[in-house]
Amino acid sequence: MTSDPSASPDPPPPPPGAPGPPPPMKSPPPPESAVKFTKAAALWGSLIMGFLILVVLLIFIAQNTESAEFTFLGWHWSTPLGVAILFAAVAGGLLTVAVGAVRIHQLRRAAKKNLKAGL
Repeated sequence: MTSDPSASPDPPPPPPGAPGPPPPMKSPPPPESAVKFTKAAALWGSLIMGFLILVVLLIFIAQNTESAEFTFLGWHWSTPLGVAILFAAVAGGLLTVAVGAVRIHQLRRAAKKNLKAGL
């Protein structure tokens, strides 16, 4: 109730046993796509990403053609800076892959040992 005389009175409560307001309707689930994500789609996506990365690397190498002197364990050579940085990145990636391969080998060996032990 309000003290405002121009306000409309509260609606009367529904009588006992009378049905209440209808429950809100659930929206139907979204339709499933007829096209599933496949390995071929993943391959195409990977190829496109690899191609874009290759283009960026080629631009990087083309813009960093200034020659730089390098010395390592008594060896001395000079190579373009972009090529040297690319070589360092590839060497770091290969080192990461090698460490990951060793770890995968360890896990497979431990899993095979546990399987034979019946765990």
